[in-house]
Amino acid sequence: MFSWEFATDPYPAYAWLRDHAPVHRTQLPSGVEAWLVTRYADARQALADQRLSKNPAHHDEPAHARGRTGIPGERKADLMTHLLNIDPPDHTRLRRLVSKAFTPRRVAAFAPRVQELTDRLIDSFATKGSADLIHDFAFPLPIYAICDMLGVPREDQDDFRDWAGMMIRHGGGPRGGVARSVKKMRGYLAELIHRKRESLRGEGDDDLISGLIRASDHGEHLTENEAAAMAFILLFAGFETTVNLIGNGVHALLRHPDQRERLQNSLAAGETGLLETGVEELLRFDGPVELATWRFATEALTIGGERIAAGDPVLVVLAAADRDPERFAEPDTLDLSRRDNQHLGYGHGIHYCLGAPLARLEGQTALATLLTRLPDIRLAGDPADLRWRGGLIMRGLRTLPVEFAPLAKDVN
Repeated sequence: MFSWEFATDPYPAYAWLRDHAPVHRTQLPSGVEAWLVTRYADARQALADQRLSKNPAHHDEPAHARGRTGIPGERKADLMTHLLNIDPPDHTRLRRLVSKAFTPRRVAAFAPRVQELTDRLIDSFATKGSADLIHDFAFPLPIYAICDMLGVPREDQDDFRDWAGMMIRHGGGPRGGVARSVKKMRGYLAELIHRKRESLRGEGDDDLISGLIRASDHGEHLTENEAAAMAFILLFAGFETTVNLIGNGVHALLRHPDQRERLQNSLAAGETGLLETGVEELLRFDGPVELATWRFATEALTIGGERIAAGDPVLVVLAAADRDPERFAEPDTLDLSRRDNQHLGYGHGIHYCLGAPLARLEGQTALATLLTRLPDIRLAGDPADLRWRGGLIMRGLRTLPVEFAPLAKDVN
């Protein structure tokens, strides 16, 4: 497990685990030993079990090994107090503050900006007849969108794009590159929070960082470290998941031309139903998050018949759970019209992904616009040559080369 070959297609191995060792203790590449939970029923139970803490302080790892279960560099950068690392009541307090930015009305109001970004990015390569959909499209779209939502000035957003690019390379970049990028991002966020606090006037600024500052100033007891950590994790968690949703989704559609044709015909008829159920199916079939983020047993408990000791790490394998034949009919078949689809792609319970509405909007907009504007888009080269990024939590392609009939240049 966790080899490059495994990353290319982990699903047969996950099927074996579901059948033979559904709750399995293994040693990860980092040296940490953890329990992998692969069946849907066990996964759903574990995601909602409050005896499984998100706080790394509950891990029984020795002091010299601290930091091997989180984002590289977040501990040294003092960015630990975010939603992926805390439990109630602090989790409840911080989530309440941030959730105001992701209400259905707020996300719907952001839709024109997402469409504008989508069209601008497609315009940048549409006349060339080829593109790398990860580098040219799936990666920059959510970066610029979440920067806008956070309130990062436009002139600074390319810096965020560079730092984010280093953070998703994992083993493909220079040694220590992720930690350095995290440190740079932390320094920038601290400065930005300070500038916004100095210039904030009443309710005029509607971005998320300004909202966090305003809440803090109005007695919600949000420290500067908490504000920086929240902004950081919203950026970190809010862009890579959407990169992979778009990249994996386009890849799946290009490998399943019958489903792609169904969706294009539906879009041409002005319908949205198949697009909505289709994005949910793509999340289930080959979702952006392979394993849920770390959990640690606060007391001894039993999952799937296995005894988990206090202090043990538990990793819920969402990719395995979402192809469990005990829960989904024909789970290895891509069916964009699947209705009974309570997948776990964005988690379950109190840690359900806060940014899921925004990610769905971006995914739907990206796929609909791409398939409409570039109707003959196809993979360039041999599908066997595609490479997946190494990593423990996320699942996504390094590149996705495509070809299409080039669009005429706009002379206006």
